[in-house]
Amino acid sequence: MALQQAQVSVVVIGYDDAAHVAEAVRSALAQGPAVGEVIAVDDCSTDGSGELLERMAREEPRLRVIRRATNSGGCGTPRNDGLDAAASPYLMFLDSDDVLPPGAAAALLGAAQEHDAPVAAGLCVRKELPSGRETPWQPELYARRTLVADPSRHVRLVHDTLCVNKLYRTAFLREHAIRFPEGRFPYEDFVFAARLLAAVPRVAFVPDPVYIWHVRRSAARLSISLDRSDIANWRARIEADRLSYDILLGAGEKRLARATRTRFLDHSLRMYARELDLRGADYRRDWWALTREYLAGFDEGDFTPAPAPGRVVARVILASEEPRDLGRLKEIAARPARLTPPYARAGDGSPVWSADLPEVELDHLLVRPVHLLPAAVDAELRPRARGTVLRLRLHELYGRMADAGPESVTVEFTERETGRVGFGAAAPLAAQPDRESWTADVPLDLGALGSGTWDLRLRLRFENGSPRETSAHALAGAGLLRRSALPSTRHGVLLVQPYATHAGALAVRLAPGWRGLTEVVRRRLKRLLH
Repeated sequence: MALQQAQVSVVVIGYDDAAHVAEAVRSALAQGPAVGEVIAVDDCSTDGSGELLERMAREEPRLRVIRRATNSGGCGTPRNDGLDAAASPYLMFLDSDDVLPPGAAAALLGAAQEHDAPVAAGLCVRKELPSGRETPWQPELYARRTLVADPSRHVRLVHDTLCVNKLYRTAFLREHAIRFPEGRFPYEDFVFAARLLAAVPRVAFVPDPVYIWHVRRSAARLSISLDRSDIANWRARIEADRLSYDILLGAGEKRLARATRTRFLDHSLRMYARELDLRGADYRRDWWALTREYLAGFDEGDFTPAPAPGRVVARVILASEEPRDLGRLKEIAARPARLTPPYARAGDGSPVWSADLPEVELDHLLVRPVHLLPAAVDAELRPRARGTVLRLRLHELYGRMADAGPESVTVEFTERETGRVGFGAAAPLAAQPDRESWTADVPLDLGALGSGTWDLRLRLRFENGSPRETSAHALAGAGLLRRSALPSTRHGVLLVQPYATHAGALAVRLAPGWRGLTEVVRRRLKRLLH
């Protein structure tokens, strides 16, 4: 324990976040003797945050407050201010609307000291508020305690762009001039992470949760990562990716530089492509042009390591000067990916994206294992007073489905806010006469689920024993996604609203009972009046 006394400075940054910053600071102070000081950098707030922090500092000698005279416009400058002011051998970063879980600093500090590593990293948990649902960030990196002596041999490190789930040796950051971009620079973490990896640090990993990332989707001011509706956000993300690549390539870390492009294809490109048909025509044209320009700088070696869905999205964008096929792109960009019809072939019979884009080849579909194929299942939810039926249709995929022999499908509903799994139901898949699809009608008791938003997941089973887990494409024809009020023996009445998610998957909102029905009507009237 003596080695852990007052070894860590925690830099907390905030702007106009008086509602949450005190909780963040208290979570840092509660880390115990490992934390020697907490440096709260207020970025010229106008909501009383600075005064609140100064009142706290008068009661807590370990808390220092830095109040900036002007707002920096971003997160990088206040973090750099904290880095410059830090007096402890080690350093951590914390945002004002997040918290450190108990023992985080001690776990990271212990790993750093044990392995003499200038960087220690632990698990970040995304916590949806107000539901409390938790999702680990990049969990495969943090499955066990380990030491990475050479980051270039562990390129997956590039995918964890967060700066807040790590502890740094302060002298190492200063010696290598590892800092954040100044001013308004969205995705500053990307650049900081690239500069860090370019210095080739030893990195000690711990499986312990060391950071709680609060996700407040209903907040009046969305975080940078959630506010993606403006084209400036996408432009900034591309610039951060481009700069990360240049930093790593300039340091001679070619494998890590290439990994940043894999990250772009598999994460950034797929995420924004899923949302593209939600945007206006001007946004789509600008997004398409920016993306084509950036992807034009990729070589074949940049595409090869990336998972197939991101590669396909990129190839379609490069092959067309104007936005097109947004619905299909959304489906192939989904997780898991779904390739919806039509299924075109080139003159030699090989799979291609479409008849007019034969240059986008899909040959990989002929050799991929069945459990990795982008199987497409259409879904119709048919609420009826006599019983609700889920109608499913699995499409053929260049002969691969028939070869595997579709046998059955298991349906599972998961409550979005809590992750709770509702009932499961199974049904056989019946081949249609044309052998181009297989169908199943699954009877459902939606009243057993209860209120909330429920996501549909499917588990396909084939004769050869191969499973495939996927989601279902929501058919949106006339009347298929309309709201229904059903009689229910459990609740008296059940309000059922099927809908398509941003990624095109079928989900359903349920409001059981007269109280639930009244609440839905009240919220709808409120939105209309607003």
